[in-house]
Amino acid sequence: MQNTQLDVGLEIQNLIKKLDAAPAIPKTLREKVDGMIMRLVKMSQNGNYSQEFEPVSEYIEWVCRIPWGASTQENLDIQNAKATLDKYNYGLEPVKSRILEYLAVLKLNSNRAQSTAAQSGDVSVEMSRLQGNSSHSPILCFVGIQGVGKTSMAKAIAQALNRKFMRIALGGLGNVTEIRGITRTGSVNAEPGQIIKSLIRTQSMNPLILLDEVDKVSADTGLRSDVMAALLEILDPEQNSTFMDKYLDFPVDLSQVMFITTANNLGGISAALLDRLEVIRFGSYNDNDKIQIAKNYLLPKVREATGMTEEQLSFEDDVWSLVIRPLGFDAGVRQLERTLTELARKVALKIVQGTAQSIRITKDNFREFIPEDIGIYS
Repeated sequence: MQNTQLDVGLEIQNLIKKLDAAPAIPKTLREKVDGMIMRLVKMSQNGNYSQEFEPVSEYIEWVCRIPWGASTQENLDIQNAKATLDKYNYGLEPVKSRILEYLAVLKLNSNRAQSTAAQSGDVSVEMSRLQGNSSHSPILCFVGIQGVGKTSMAKAIAQALNRKFMRIALGGLGNVTEIRGITRTGSVNAEPGQIIKSLIRTQSMNPLILLDEVDKVSADTGLRSDVMAALLEILDPEQNSTFMDKYLDFPVDLSQVMFITTANNLGGISAALLDRLEVIRFGSYNDNDKIQIAKNYLLPKVREATGMTEEQLSFEDDVWSLVIRPLGFDAGVRQLERTLTELARKVALKIVQGTAQSIRITKDNFREFIPEDIGIYS
């Protein structure tokens, strides 16, 4: 009996140590968790400790994993942003211009706020407000068909702003609890929703979170309306400073998070949510665009993924027009990347087998690596 009490005491002490190692936990939440621990102590004296310990322990584990107070320093330098967008995305100049315009306005507002803070002498408070200030810009919604660069553009924006990046796929979302979390009461599968998990995975309170395919939420009327209402709460700066995850049952400040949404079309988005979004449309790529993307973006990426050098796999310029049109015209570049990847794997096999040291793709040999009989060419 004495050993059992000792084990119980050690387990509770370990929970307290976890909490002490995460000192940025909000005071009211710490008081709530301390109350749960005191309840464990009392229950251990009555013999009901074991059934209560695991859910309390899991709750404390999640609370301690949230990066309370941690964030990256935002970079609003326009030249850096332009260079980063150009580095990872070819063309799309109207889209890039819109994004740079938003950043320019944010930069001016930031400068003005810093000037006001300096004049008032309250610099530290004002700078804390500036941290994550791009989250207060209109919520961008990238609209376009698959493969036209919506996700890569969002990643480039995150890198340009020095924010961590996380993508949440909303397509086919089965339940709104995947966003809001599952309440701890009466559920063995209780856990936080994807928004809180994104903060944990990025270990930052000001990441850029991409809400992908917001128009593909389940067609079930009840679920769609629930999800749209949850998204409206998350995206609205008047509400998201006190976002209530059902599992945590404690308001979490999402005001520093920058959200971007994507959609193939606007038909599946509720009017209330659409009113909150700033729509930026992505057009399709023409053949010249695809050639430049294939040469300068996709081929280096495919070479790296397959472990080959530029000397081992190269292309003659006049072969690109034959490579970019698998299955006829495709507005995006996903099929083009798959084609290059398949081609690279065939080249890699020849190199590993010793039948070639390097291969240059030409009009004469490209069908050897992308044969017609597998249905790639129309």
